Amino acid sequence: MASHYSCIILAFVIAISFSSIDMALASRNLLQTTLPTLPQGNVPPLPVFPNLPLPPFSFPNIPIPKIPNIPNIPSNPIIPTIPTIPFLSPPPSTTTTP
Repeated sequence: MASHYSCIILAFVIAISFSSIDMALASRNLLQTTLPTLPQGNVPPLPVFPNLPLPPFSFPNIPIPKIPNIPNIPSNPIIPTIPTIPFLSPPPSTTTTP
């Protein structure tokens, strides 16, 4: 059963390798050909609009309603810190002098 799957995988690898060779040759042929130039058309200029004055605008003042029965939320919540785990240091290396 395993040899059956390995044959299928081998067939896929061979098919992909042949397709990549064809793509490489096709891209080389495309790079060697000269590209035709695009025709340049006449584009009309954009219309010019006069500067129109804008009326002044300001946002109206909207009062913020007070919502009762909500406790005060602290502005800076206290975030608990994660305790550090002490790691054991390796023993000092011993060197011998000849």
